[in-house]
Amino acid sequence: MSFETLPKKATLQIDNQNLELPLVEGTEGEVALDALALRKETGVISLDPGYGNTGSCTSGITFLDGEKGVIHHRGYLLRDLAENCDFLEVAYLLMSGELPNEARYAQWLGMIKENTFLGPMLQELLNHYPVRSHPMSVLASVVLSLNGFYGDLGHEVFNGIELDAVRLLAKTPLIAAHNFRRKRGMGYIYADPDMGYAENFLYSMFSKRLPEERRKIMSEALEKLLIIHADHEQNCSTSTVRMISSSNANVFAAIGGGIGALWGPLHGGANEAVINMLEDIAMQGQDLQEVVRRAKDKSDPFRLMGFGHRVYKTYDPRAVIAKEVVDDLLVKLGVDEPLVQTAMELEKIALEDEYFVKRNLYPNVDFYTGIAYKAMGIPKEMFTVLFSMGRMPGWLAQLIEFRADDSRRICRPRQIYTGPEQRDFVPMSER
Repeated sequence: MSFETLPKKATLQIDNQNLELPLVEGTEGEVALDALALRKETGVISLDPGYGNTGSCTSGITFLDGEKGVIHHRGYLLRDLAENCDFLEVAYLLMSGELPNEARYAQWLGMIKENTFLGPMLQELLNHYPVRSHPMSVLASVVLSLNGFYGDLGHEVFNGIELDAVRLLAKTPLIAAHNFRRKRGMGYIYADPDMGYAENFLYSMFSKRLPEERRKIMSEALEKLLIIHADHEQNCSTSTVRMISSSNANVFAAIGGGIGALWGPLHGGANEAVINMLEDIAMQGQDLQEVVRRAKDKSDPFRLMGFGHRVYKTYDPRAVIAKEVVDDLLVKLGVDEPLVQTAMELEKIALEDEYFVKRNLYPNVDFYTGIAYKAMGIPKEMFTVLFSMGRMPGWLAQLIEFRADDSRRICRPRQIYTGPEQRDFVPMSER
C-alpha cells in the first residue's frame, strides 16, 4: 500500500482510549508515526531497545535503503560522488547542501588550507600523551582540547559552515599523522599546500620516505575510502553527536563524543577487528573452511568479523566501492601480503557458502577498508582514525542541521524501570 492511500493519521487504542497520531512521510516514501504526544495523552511510552525502529529526527543529508542497497547524499548517489568528486567536494556538499562550483570550491579549499596546521602548543600537547595510548583515545582527547585553543574566538561562518567545523576537518588528519610520527620518535611534518586532502595526510605520516608515485596511488584510493565513510544516516556515533549537541555543547565536545562512540568494535573499530581476526587465523594456521564452519556454529563463541550489517539486507553499496578500490590498489601497488591473500580467500569461501548467502551475510565495508589500509602499510591501530577522518564531514553536517532545526529539543530518552519497588530505608545498624 502506498502512502497516498494511507490515512494521514493512525489511531492507537490503549484500553478504552483512542489516540490519533499523525503520520509523517519522507521524500523517499518513508513513513513514520509521530508519537510525541503518546505519553502526554496516555501515560504510555514506546519501548525500542537500540532504537532500531525509532526515528530520532528528520534529516535532509543522507538516505539509505538497506533492503535495496541504496545510499545517496543530498540526492546524489554515493557511487557517482566517489567516481567524480574528491573528498572535500563531498564534505562541502554534506555541510552546505550543494556541490560547489569552481569559485566556491576555490574559496572552500583556501579555508581548509589556511587551517591545515598544528601550532607549537598543539604539537606539544600531543607529545605528552603516553606512547602506548591508542590513536583513537588521543584523537578524541585532542579534539576536546581544541575548545581551549579556539573556543573563545567567536563563531565565524562561511556559507553556513562555522569556522570551528572547518578547523576540525582540516586538523584531524594532522593530529592523526603527528601522533603516528611522535610515537615512533619522528618530528612533525608541515602540510604541503599543493597536495590534496588524502595525499597530505599520507605525506604528513610517511614524509618523503613514501615515494611520490606510490603516494599518488594510495591517496587516490584513500580519497574514495574517505568518501564512502562520509555519512551514514543516524548511526551510533552520529546520534551521539546530535545528542551531545542537544544540550548546546560546543562543536568540539560533540565531535569528541562522536569519536568515542565510533571507537567501539561494533562500530568503526570493526575494521581493526577484521585485521585482528585475520592475524589470529594466520598465526594459528587455521583452515579457512574450518573458520567458516565455526562462524556458522551458534554454540561457538567465534565471530567472523567484517560480514553482515545491521541495516543492509543486501550487499552494502559502500562495500562494493571499497572492494573495487582494494582490487585496483593491490594491482597498482603490487602487494604480496599474506594477510590480504587470506582475506580474499575467506571472502570467496563465504560468498559461495549457502549459509551466508541465505542470510545476506556479505562482506561489509569494514572488511574491505581494513584490507586496503593493510595493503598501504598503515598500522591497524590507525584504521578507526581513518574512519573518523572520513566521517568528520557527516558528523559536522548533522550538527549544523540539528542546530538549525527550530523543533530541536534536548535529547532525553525514557525508560521502563524494572528494579525493586519503593521500600523503607533501614539504618546500617539494622541491616
